[in-house]
Amino acid sequence: MRKPTLYQSLKAKKRSQQLVIGVTWYTPETWAQVKATATDPECFEDSFEKWKAMAVAARRNFQRSGVMALECQIDPEQFAAWCVAHQQENNSTARGEYVSEVLSAVHNPPA
Repeated sequence: MRKPTLYQSLKAKKRSQQLVIGVTWYTPETWAQVKATATDPECFEDSFEKWKAMAVAARRNFQRSGVMALECQIDPEQFAAWCVAHQQENNSTARGEYVSEVLSAVHNPPA
């Protein structure tokens, strides 16, 4: 049996590694709380129901393309504390960074 080429090995390794992203997730209450304190409330859908439909569709599309999309619930109080600690305001960039940090801490704990 022939040994796989470097190219074949790298291609197989790439297939075995799945991209993981965090999807910001809310309950009706947390969605309203985070939106109420956001500096960019226009980035939120008009209602929680519209947001949820969009989020479910986005997660499904990511998963269809081979990306593991994990829900990350935002706790408004913890997020507000994170914003203060990181000198951030509640905007889409900060929400994305927060979700990324939370999921990284959960899935890549320090050794």
